[in-house]
Amino acid sequence: MKTAFLLTLLILVVEFTGGLLSHSLALLSDAGHVLTDIAAIGLSWYALRQAEKPSDERMTFGYYRSGILAALINGISLMLITLWILWEAFQRFQHPEPVQSIWMFVSAGVGLALNLYLGLGMRGDDNINVKSAVMHMLGDAAASAGVIVGGFVMLATKWYVVDPILSVLIAALIAFGAWRIVRQTLVVLMEGAPQGVSFQSVVAEIKAEAGVQDVHDVHMWCIASGRNALSCHLVLDGTLTIREGQSILRNLEHRLAHLGIGHVTIQMEDADHPHEQSELCATKPVHEH
Repeated sequence: MKTAFLLTLLILVVEFTGGLLSHSLALLSDAGHVLTDIAAIGLSWYALRQAEKPSDERMTFGYYRSGILAALINGISLMLITLWILWEAFQRFQHPEPVQSIWMFVSAGVGLALNLYLGLGMRGDDNINVKSAVMHMLGDAAASAGVIVGGFVMLATKWYVVDPILSVLIAALIAFGAWRIVRQTLVVLMEGAPQGVSFQSVVAEIKAEAGVQDVHDVHMWCIASGRNALSCHLVLDGTLTIREGQSILRNLEHRLAHLGIGHVTIQMEDADHPHEQSELCATKPVHEH
């Protein structure tokens, strides 16, 4: 992340300078996107360091969610920069300006090479915080490639309206990536079921364990990327010994780990314990029971 931050800072300087020299809105738009990349990578870097901090009495789950918050801020910042690009493109459609294509090639070429190097090198990481930073980098690489193609078109045809058209396309690319990031982080913050984990598959796996009569009040959520949790109430035969109950618990922890759930909290009850009939959590407020 430190290397990515420093190299992205270099891209910003090159593309902003190139955009001023070439009078290219597309290149300046890409530089604006790079500015959010610097903030994104800086936040991701900070969040990863925060996630290493151990849990304490105030933050019992630790600081893993700092990465989710950083990803949310990144997504929102991308949406704001998209609005700025669209506004500038609207102005250029009305008053196209000549663009110096040579400076576009040099600046966009540097951005393309460095963003591909960083984005492809980090794309295998499953952390949503890192993914959001990689999304910025690969989006910038695609934008830089588009700027280069547009530079060739303007050099050959002098059709300078290509520049704001490219800017709109870059804005659409940014907005799509931003929405994916924001949607994913909101699911985590709303304690939604982890991505790729089926509620019904989890319930079926729990009920398949010998000795389990029923399961209810099931909660599944994602603490942070790669850290999924579950809590539920199990209905067991009231005559089971503590040792037998512990054996069921260990078997269920093993089963759920294979479904991608590593943090499990299970309350064991007998059939006489009052409980909801639904597998989902209680749908009525406590005072109505």
